[in-house]
Amino acid sequence: MRDTRVMNTGTPPRTADGARLGTALTRRAAIDAATQAYLRGEAVDMSALAAQLGIGRSTLYRLVGNRDDLLGVVLAEATERTFRRAAAGATPEGGVDLVLDVINRFMRAVIDAEPLQALCQREPLVFIRLALLPGAVEQIAAKLIAEMLQTEVTAGRLEASLPATALSQAIVRMCDAHLYAPLLGGTEPEIDTALDLVAALLSHLNRPPVRA
Repeated sequence: MRDTRVMNTGTPPRTADGARLGTALTRRAAIDAATQAYLRGEAVDMSALAAQLGIGRSTLYRLVGNRDDLLGVVLAEATERTFRRAAAGATPEGGVDLVLDVINRFMRAVIDAEPLQALCQREPLVFIRLALLPGAVEQIAAKLIAEMLQTEVTAGRLEASLPATALSQAIVRMCDAHLYAPLLGGTEPEIDTALDLVAALLSHLNRPPVRA
């Protein structure tokens, strides 16, 4: 049975009961309500969401931007929850092995995430636009990986001749291309290939420089 907790790590956001603080509705309440719809495998409908929250569509748009903006935040937060869960479950002590273990756990959790599967089946082009192009999802994934890499470099468990931020961007884009291969014309996610590429990159950067 698939673990329906993936992409929903930690305490699930509360729904919009009592979302009003006096007469002001918080942006957080709107995001939480959209997240609950996503986790149920439902489409995020801006009209329905506004009605649920007891506000007009124009107010909702002022709070969260357009539908893509809102979905981007929902997916970015789901990405962070899943990544932190993967990092918490990692077993290697550090270095390249730790990085690979976290990325492996993260990618396998993503492909098993039922809410994400529902979104990809229902709106594949929307997901590609939000997850595979520069935006909130890519930014949070790159930030989390950069933090992990920098921690390992600072601890002396990993050497890298590139800044952690640049390296993390390369890792995210390599992994995304293989993780979401079925959305890009492939047949199956290519997680092992992605891990091999990350391992090759990190191993190359971890070597001492060749001197003439």
